[in-house]
Amino acid sequence: MNRFWLAMSRPRICAVIVSKDLDVIRAIEPFVELFEVRIDLIGDGWQELAKQLNQPWIACNRCAEEGGKWAGDEAGRIDELLKAVKLGAEIVDIELGTRNLEEAIPVIKKGAKCLLSFHELEKTPSLDRMKGIVNRQLAAGADICKVITTAQRFEDNLNVLQLITESPKTKMVSLAMGPLGLASRILCPLVGGDFTYASIEKGKESAPGQLTVRDLRKIYEMVIR
Repeated sequence: MNRFWLAMSRPRICAVIVSKDLDVIRAIEPFVELFEVRIDLIGDGWQELAKQLNQPWIACNRCAEEGGKWAGDEAGRIDELLKAVKLGAEIVDIELGTRNLEEAIPVIKKGAKCLLSFHELEKTPSLDRMKGIVNRQLAAGADICKVITTAQRFEDNLNVLQLITESPKTKMVSLAMGPLGLASRILCPLVGGDFTYASIEKGKESAPGQLTVRDLRKIYEMVIR
């Protein structure tokens, strides 16, 4: 059975937590498979919040260069991710372009899976370039590869989804941000992507074009019966 039909059973949704809205988080827990804890957006108190989650979670402390809000130094940013490993994060998202990446990855992988991410905030690179990025992620030790681009035209959806279908042995998330990338967000797990991202509620989006958990689950319920 290929990855497409396996994904069709229940596409995995990762709800992105950007603030300490525990009541909202509790309400959507039945609709998601995992959470992403955005340390850079939550700020102080993220550790106490993470301890109360009832689903597996990804730790992310996004640097400003790739669209995040971390205001401290690089050493402090990585230290927060290592704290997340000790707190029980199942996955740690760290950027492929991180300085001293080769030192951080072995420490992360002592207690969590390593998701290596790449973000293009202005456009969608060619398929060949994205394949090269995935190869670099795998060579660096990624358990999961993540390639996020920005859609400037509808065809960009096809490129990021093709990256998944042409990498059948690689755990991957590949989608395009922005209004024109909506199709890729929905289809990512349906064509073999490991999961897709959604906001916990309207107004709490962590990236342009993000659907809410409830809206995304409704779409999947209509598609998969």
